[in-house]
Amino acid sequence: MSKSADRDDYADIRESVRALCARFPGEYWRALDRERAYPTAFVAALTEAGYLAALIPEEYGGSGLTVGAAAAIMEEVHAAGCNGAACHAQMYTMGTILRHGSPAQKQAYLPGIASGALRLQAFGVTEPTSGTDTLSLRTTARRDGDAYVINGQKIWTSRAEHSDLMLLLARTTPKEQAVKRTDGLSVFLVDMRHAIASNSLTINPIRTMMNHATTEVFFDDLRVPAENLVGEEGKGFRYILAGMNTERILIAAECIGDAKWFIERATAYAKGRELFGRPIGKNQGVQFPIARAYAQMRAAELMVHEACRKYEAGGDIGAEANMAKLLAADASWAAADMCVQTHGGFGFAEEYDVERKFRETRLYQVAPISTNLILSYLAEHVLGLPRSY
Repeated sequence: MSKSADRDDYADIRESVRALCARFPGEYWRALDRERAYPTAFVAALTEAGYLAALIPEEYGGSGLTVGAAAAIMEEVHAAGCNGAACHAQMYTMGTILRHGSPAQKQAYLPGIASGALRLQAFGVTEPTSGTDTLSLRTTARRDGDAYVINGQKIWTSRAEHSDLMLLLARTTPKEQAVKRTDGLSVFLVDMRHAIASNSLTINPIRTMMNHATTEVFFDDLRVPAENLVGEEGKGFRYILAGMNTERILIAAECIGDAKWFIERATAYAKGRELFGRPIGKNQGVQFPIARAYAQMRAAELMVHEACRKYEAGGDIGAEANMAKLLAADASWAAADMCVQTHGGFGFAEEYDVERKFRETRLYQVAPISTNLILSYLAEHVLGLPRSY
């Protein structure tokens, strides 16, 4: 398989993903959306097919594919009208262990994650008082003998109810005592099954406008074995940054998939819907917004491909990963708005799936990072403008 991020390199993968997704049509997703239920059957199918283990090396039971291949998988999931948010973290959260974990940790966890026997889908970073100001988080991890005692709270911890393991960022050195602003935070691998059984971890679901299985999590004197510390104590912030770049690339690919779905649906509807004896697609007032959405999507798609290419070449991809996320999220949201407008009143009807996908893709203007924060990053770190905060 070619290592570039060109679309044709992954034609076989895309075709097989589309075939799998065809088994989960709109009716499946609408039923889950009504009940805010987890897509267990869909996640199981992706796991069985090996797609969620795409980025895990073959020596640990994964597929050892490139990030371009992983992006193709997630793009096709969304282009088919499905949603990967229920399980995409299984694909990339393990990257912190792969890059910074000990040989023992890799051997203990990666094979189970690759097979799906272990679910590592929960990423405990955001807190109610800090939001995306990660360096101000308050959850603490205090060393006590052969364990760390963790206390605090995380919010917007998606899939916590459907995970066995959580990658947790906590403060091991008080902020005022840290030598550098980015020091003092550490990463832990938390066995949530043990934590729940010991009554030291509580999960509360948060109902949102879309079916996203997100939660708030409370830690009350949770004891985590010292051997579950990933990498060096106090170096956790830099560990998670690389993982966040991977996350942004893959979610950008999902946004491209969403945009393609909206454009395809709007085009088909504009061709088939007749008013005053002619298809509405004959009107430039309908044509032009669809064409503009397509051009915007294609431009964002090229940025995603460039981010994948640079990632695979081993370069610093901070700027590219952030720009890919920004442009793809904007493209998907513009396409969503266009699709509703093209459908008129039918865009709000549940049976067309447009309103569901509209709600789902709106999330990516905010998460996993706000588009405004990406602009702030580009202004400061790429353009050299003064820090705005």
